[in-house]
Amino acid sequence: MKALIIAAGEGKRIRDVSGELPKPLTPLLGLSLIERIILSAKSAGINDFVIVLGYKGDKIREKLGDGSRYGVSIEYVENKEWKKGNGLSVLSAKNKLSENFVLLMSDHLFDPDVLRELKKKKLAGADGILVIDRKKRDYIDLEDATKVRIRDDIIVDIGKNLDEFDGIDCGIFLLSDKIFDALEESLKRGDDTLSGGVRVLAEKRKMKYMDIGNKFWIDVDTKESLKVAEKHLLDSLIKPTDGAVSKYINRKISIPISKILVNTRISPNAVSILSFLISLLSAFLFSFGQWLYIALAGLLAQISSIIDGCDGEIARLKFQESRYGAWMDSVLDRYADALVILGMIYGYWISHPDITIWIWGFFSVVGSLLNSYTAIKYDQVIKERKRKFRFGRDIRMFIIMLGGVLNQVFVTLVVLAIITNFENIRRIIVLSSKE
Repeated sequence: MKALIIAAGEGKRIRDVSGELPKPLTPLLGLSLIERIILSAKSAGINDFVIVLGYKGDKIREKLGDGSRYGVSIEYVENKEWKKGNGLSVLSAKNKLSENFVLLMSDHLFDPDVLRELKKKKLAGADGILVIDRKKRDYIDLEDATKVRIRDDIIVDIGKNLDEFDGIDCGIFLLSDKIFDALEESLKRGDDTLSGGVRVLAEKRKMKYMDIGNKFWIDVDTKESLKVAEKHLLDSLIKPTDGAVSKYINRKISIPISKILVNTRISPNAVSILSFLISLLSAFLFSFGQWLYIALAGLLAQISSIIDGCDGEIARLKFQESRYGAWMDSVLDRYADALVILGMIYGYWISHPDITIWIWGFFSVVGSLLNSYTAIKYDQVIKERKRKFRFGRDIRMFIIMLGGVLNQVFVTLVVLAIITNFENIRRIIVLSSKE
């Protein structure tokens, strides 16, 4: 299935942000708006795109190329009448689309799950499905929004000037080629907008709708709406599996750092390696066994934990998530955990040559490594119910930081040994009841 993206408009209302760039190239957290649309659609399983160009279309073509850098294929169509209604932009792509296709706006951001759900829908006698929002969201400009009136499972009217309406047009469509006939009929009536063509289908009871529900979408038309979109993307970086330290401390620091790093060429994997190197330095300083080094080592362990959150944040913001990246990060974290604890054991042992430190250290390492291992299955099961507390790496590194600053290495290892192994046993018991 192909996706048609309308990217012909000028976007005067957001000029104070986009400057000399065409609106689709307005930057947002390391990517332009249209790149976010393409990558969102790609993550929903769409790899072939037709993009309609108009205002400064050469800049968009230069930026996106043939799509190979994004792992997709892009064709272009030029709408020389881009100053007129957006229905003409859709019509200009008529010869490029011969089967059902998805229609997207270059400035309407959305949760990729919306498109995944829409792709599963069947037209079943209809000629199109429009995604609508029946919620009253504070950030929606109702005066500028396109409204729809529905009856049963179909749209009966659409337009910006409806006094009574049941939802807002989200700018996301699943359409058959009948939309082109409808647009041509709308043109004969003197209406060159996309809504005009949809209205023609609505009059024939050929336009269905899909409610977006609680999923996110936004029409980025102004500087204010761009800020709303940015806030949503940053807030979405907090994961359901985050522990208390990660959620309330680490993310408060890592997200602002990631917000800066997404505008650079630094890759998520490079950040993972940086976090690992900081952990190595922490382990090295712990091995000296002197308080000043130990305190600094503890702080570095916590800094490493914070930076460790940035790699995933950057990957999600820039659609650079990969199985290899997640696996490599996990492997480096396990090495880092073991080496930091080894540094703590050795540093304490050289000044306190007591064999018990190695015993507690052994159980700390085993407990910590198994704590991460058991979390994989545990998180899959526990997400089915409301989580009250999660003991994970963020808390372990925070405990190590406290132990270092307070110069209580032995106590810290005892605490880690007890808590991590207790948590592992608890998870085994919980999961056994689920089988």
